[in-house]
Amino acid sequence: MAGIDERRPFIPVGIAVLTVSDTRTLENDKSGDTLVARIAEAGHKLMDRAIVRDDKAAIAAKVNAWTEADGIDVVITTGGTGLTGRDVTPEALEPLFEKRMDGFSAVFHRLSYDKIGTSTIQSRATAGVAKATFVFVLPGSPGACKDAWDGILKAQLDYRHMPCNFVEIMPRLDEHMKRGLGK
Repeated sequence: MAGIDERRPFIPVGIAVLTVSDTRTLENDKSGDTLVARIAEAGHKLMDRAIVRDDKAAIAAKVNAWTEADGIDVVITTGGTGLTGRDVTPEALEPLFEKRMDGFSAVFHRLSYDKIGTSTIQSRATAGVAKATFVFVLPGSPGACKDAWDGILKAQLDYRHMPCNFVEIMPRLDEHMKRGLGK
């Protein structure tokens, strides 16, 4: 049965938050603020936070740099997952993934459907692993960030969550590269 095993220690992970927007600043970035507050409340470490414009190269460059940085175990992006011409976050980041996490999108849409109904199909939320770093690509609304964190990430980023969680597999995310099987 899923739940927290209090006999296990909590292990904080390092998380970077990227907001993708042509209009937001740190002063008015409610989605980024939502994630930062939840990261702190859970006991994790905010390693960095940034805002980049809706530009594939800029998005990919920032996330790629974070996947190479020491101490960053997880990158969470918010924004740019819709269907308009400016929404390019999945296109920027999916090429970085060595492994896709299709279940993340499925569970995210299931949670989102309960709140916003069929409007959830307008999001291309996605996730994957890039250079032994988990990357989660969320829509730009505070509600979507709350749904993803509260319904998926909070539990999966907690080592005490059973029967399994992301933290316990972090040391093995780059096994394929160590064996010379990467790319």
